[in-house]
Amino acid sequence: LRDNRIELVRASWHELSISVSDVSLSDEGQYTCSLFTMPVKTSKAFLTVLGVPEKPQITGFTSPVMEGERMQLTCKTSGSKPAADIRWFKNDKEVKDVKYLKEEDANRKTFTVSSTLDFLADRSDDGAVVSCRVDHESLNSTPQIAMQVLEIHYTPLVKIISSNSWPEEGQSIILTCESKGKPVPEPVLWTKDGGELPDPERMVVNGRVLSISFLNKTDNGTYRCEAKNPIGRNSTEYVLIVH
Repeated sequence: LRDNRIELVRASWHELSISVSDVSLSDEGQYTCSLFTMPVKTSKAFLTVLGVPEKPQITGFTSPVMEGERMQLTCKTSGSKPAADIRWFKNDKEVKDVKYLKEEDANRKTFTVSSTLDFLADRSDDGAVVSCRVDHESLNSTPQIAMQVLEIHYTPLVKIISSNSWPEEGQSIILTCESKGKPVPEPVLWTKDGGELPDPERMVVNGRVLSISFLNKTDNGTYRCEAKNPIGRNSTEYVLIVH
């Protein structure tokens, strides 16, 4: 062996030891030690060199994604030998239904492996952390991980909360319009029976809150709260009955 990466460690009548530094894939193969007796005696050993996978990369994500759109995230790593294992997680929970592809690298010794996560974007995925984990025997039980935080835009979800479950004449009531969406919905719109609020002196809107003082029977009706953002709009109704 003639290579300046190979160093003679010990040479005696009983032992001949070498060390190989900066090991490469080309060092794989059969090594032979010979004892020049009559006849010559030899011993052979096969050295297997592992290919360490490169740090994985996640591609295919564009921000933001609209709710209902199909997302395809691909995780890829090259240089593994044998082929590395790729697993997907969403908020630390493993996602099982994924595609796996193994291709031989140009050197015909190592592999490029990729995996594709395919799903429909949902509002519950907004802010979720998707991670791609590469496991390989060369990594000594410390996997390589790539991460991507999802940003999903979705239409508002609207709900009306009443401060008084049994409103009576002369009392007041506060209706709060809770709207959740991304981007955050613009100021909400309050209407009564399909038109504007009929008594602005008693019916006061402050942000998302509608306050009605000194209730009377003319306040009976259907109050609608509508919220919108660039993705779309949504509304909900509350039927007020003054006792």
